[in-house]
Amino acid sequence: MRTGRPSRRSRLLSVAGALALLAPLLAGCAGGGPDDGGVIRLRFQSLAWQKESVAATKSLVAQWNTAHPGIQVQYVQGSWDTVHDQLLTAFEGDEAPDIIHDASDDLADFAHGGYLADLSGLLPRRLKDGIPARSWDTATFGPGVYGVPFLQEPRVLIANAKLLKSSGVRIPTPEQPWSWAEFRQVTKELSGEGRYGVAWPLKEPVSATLNLSLSTGGRLFTPEGDGRTKVEFTSGDATVPATIRDQVNTDKSAARSALGMGGSDTLPGFFGGMYAMVPLGFSYRQQIVQQAPPGFQWTVLPPPAGSAGLDQGVSPQTLSIAQDSPHRKEAAEFIDFLLSPANMVRLAKGDWMLPTGTDALKDPALHTPDNGWATGAALAPHLRSAPAQSVRGYPEWKDKVATPALQEYYSGAIDAAALRKRLVQDGNRVLARYQR
Repeated sequence: MRTGRPSRRSRLLSVAGALALLAPLLAGCAGGGPDDGGVIRLRFQSLAWQKESVAATKSLVAQWNTAHPGIQVQYVQGSWDTVHDQLLTAFEGDEAPDIIHDASDDLADFAHGGYLADLSGLLPRRLKDGIPARSWDTATFGPGVYGVPFLQEPRVLIANAKLLKSSGVRIPTPEQPWSWAEFRQVTKELSGEGRYGVAWPLKEPVSATLNLSLSTGGRLFTPEGDGRTKVEFTSGDATVPATIRDQVNTDKSAARSALGMGGSDTLPGFFGGMYAMVPLGFSYRQQIVQQAPPGFQWTVLPPPAGSAGLDQGVSPQTLSIAQDSPHRKEAAEFIDFLLSPANMVRLAKGDWMLPTGTDALKDPALHTPDNGWATGAALAPHLRSAPAQSVRGYPEWKDKVATPALQEYYSGAIDAAALRKRLVQDGNRVLARYQR
């Protein structure tokens, strides 16, 4: 199991089904109010799920409660696997938690639906100024801000250090990364004797493709100026998928079998020397530390760079406030406490991710070469809002159009012209239904 944010398979669940499955949780998620003693009670639904991150979050809630006897926060455990439909059901039933942990790419429909409070006038100046504008962009929809982005995860290359050194290839750094063309050549040089230069775990190919394509100038989604968005497939959008396809089908430097894998599925082969490198989310480092065999040497490398340098898209974890919460001011005060620089570092280390806060990112613990922390921190200035962040209809486009099209393209079943036609023509038909 991976150590970052799991995929949300529940997007395909019906709301009725989610209600039946999550009724016990919803019973504990109703917005809080003052009790007979005048104490304000807030409910905070957290999606922390690793042992370290759950412990850190619960500890901070307890610290708040001790210091604020008049504003008590109840920790409610949520799940990444069911959060979208669970929240939709909770909103519709007026049972939403006051403070909501989610991810920025899940907020658009809730923000447009009026379920989330606009935080623009609720957050203190310290918090607003302490997080860069590029991070706030991920949670901004129209004129409003509907979440506080606080944890982010770049994609990196996890490499077998011993194989890399013995091959003689140039070792990339954030200051001098590989180009995509050089990366393709390196994977060929690292292949041979039953080994592939890279394994691309692309069971869910859309996010990785779109976010890495920012480095080559790809955007795919183009605003039209009237609030609408259209799909365009430019040369910048084509570079990354073409590289992956060529590695799999032409160079044989990427393992075909990995295309249907999740990130965790590639680790046994990586540990066994079958793959020299695996592109993974930054938080997978924890899993590698826990599972790598004794003596296994690994390193963290930056992803390849293109015309836009090392830019890549991210969808940070966020904290939002329910529009119907009767205590939005107090909820914002708790968020401000939870995301102080020191606390943000604590949460980031618990999840093996990066904080968004400028001061938090300066913490020396995030700049040590141990376990690749320094490489990840060097990528932080290059993290941008994911291209699909605010696109209405993106989940359907992703599931019905982009995922099958990219899977067929990477396997060699269709060519670039067919990929472009499906992403653009079929994709725009889907988006049009959401933009009438």
